[in-house]
Amino acid sequence: MSITVLSLHSYPVKSCAGLSHDTINLTQAGLAFDREWVLVDWQGVFMTQRQYPRMALIQPTLAASLLSLNAPGMPALSIASPPDSPATPPVSVRIWGSDTLGRDEGDTAAQWLSQFMGTPCRLLRVHPHAKRNASPEHVNAWRHKHHDTEPAFPAQHTFGFADGFPFLIANQGSLDELNRQLIAKGESAVPMNRFRPNIVLQGLDAYEEDYLTSLGIGGLTFALVKRCARCPIPNIDQATALSAPEPGLTLAAHRQFPEGVLFGVNAVVSGTTASSCISTGDTVEPAYDF
Repeated sequence: MSITVLSLHSYPVKSCAGLSHDTINLTQAGLAFDREWVLVDWQGVFMTQRQYPRMALIQPTLAASLLSLNAPGMPALSIASPPDSPATPPVSVRIWGSDTLGRDEGDTAAQWLSQFMGTPCRLLRVHPHAKRNASPEHVNAWRHKHHDTEPAFPAQHTFGFADGFPFLIANQGSLDELNRQLIAKGESAVPMNRFRPNIVLQGLDAYEEDYLTSLGIGGLTFALVKRCARCPIPNIDQATALSAPEPGLTLAAHRQFPEGVLFGVNAVVSGTTASSCISTGDTVEPAYDF
């Protein structure tokens, strides 16, 4: 069976609801507008569903430079936010152990989000001067190992507010196996949105992604630099923001490794141009790391 792109997903506001795409532009920083915005609390610490599951109910939409937000019981909010507008003073933001810069989107957005979240918070967009790079340790380890086949693969990959890498790639075959295990226990199957991937592949066996080193898609090379250790977010129903023990318990029983409980792979890309895009149905050329 051929390997293809099954679905594509971006998350304009970190940890809020996602958007699905048939075709989407991408750069070295990730899918267009992916994790371009982030909520921070009154101390300036970034917010995610780990502590605030209610974020799952905030639904963004994008039209040109207009970000709109909808949430239950709230009027729609529209924010005109051209990415290249005159730079306002940057706000320091730390995403886990990585420092970057944000641009405050103003009091109206802050009041709307604070009311819905029930706690003071503000909305930041990636600042034009931000220079946050994906983990040099993982990228350089991959480059060193694959220098003979990818000698020109870049060392630096600047991206926005995603946890650690610009792309998360998941395998539908792995979710199918997880759901088979859940159903065998009398639990309900879960959708892929629990794992918040950017690119979902079909045509691979369950967890075959563990053995992939790179993917070729339409002239682009995705380096699979790190398997993804999962936090509790997959236990949060993205439609209701309610949390339960599954699928975390079942995943931990079958996918526990020294790095953590693993599902999906983090990636960086080479070969992007101003017109680069990716589409569902695209053929995927895998390279294996046996």
